[in-house]
Amino acid sequence: MTFFIILVSVVVLQRLAEIIYARRNEKKMKAKGAIEIGASHYKWIVLLHIFFFFSLIIEVTERQFALSPGWQVFLLLFIVVQILRIWTLTSLGEFWNTKIIVLPGAKKVNKGPYSWISHPNYAIVVLEVILLPLIYGAWITALIFSAANAIILLLIRIPAEDRALEQLKKMTND
Repeated sequence: MTFFIILVSVVVLQRLAEIIYARRNEKKMKAKGAIEIGASHYKWIVLLHIFFFFSLIIEVTERQFALSPGWQVFLLLFIVVQILRIWTLTSLGEFWNTKIIVLPGAKKVNKGPYSWISHPNYAIVVLEVILLPLIYGAWITALIFSAANAIILLLIRIPAEDRALEQLKKMTND
């Protein structure tokens, strides 16, 4: 139980630090003339992540905090994903945000993991939503929230971000 509390606390604190970082970046970008796009779906992403942690806590508690077979592999992969998350955040620097914020005249970031894939942060979130619950065999949480996350990302968030990047490209070319 202690390991679970520490692990979830670290991840929640990481998310809270990311929100603070995102808000700071948002203020910087908006001071430079950036605009937010796709704000209407943001609340659903926040709720999804909140309910993910509640579901995880409930399911792991029901399982009496039992680690799953092979939990070390899931934990190691989760740690690797956290390193990739930090790489993603630092690659975007002040452009990283939990919201879709574009700065007219700015160039699209193409360094770090962004030189290989368009949305590495979303790939990381997909992996986190699978790996963290599987450390404790919370496969119901992993399954439900992977599906919900995929729907939100694939049908709403990524298309909204792609449209924002297209708008940015048009603003830059004008």
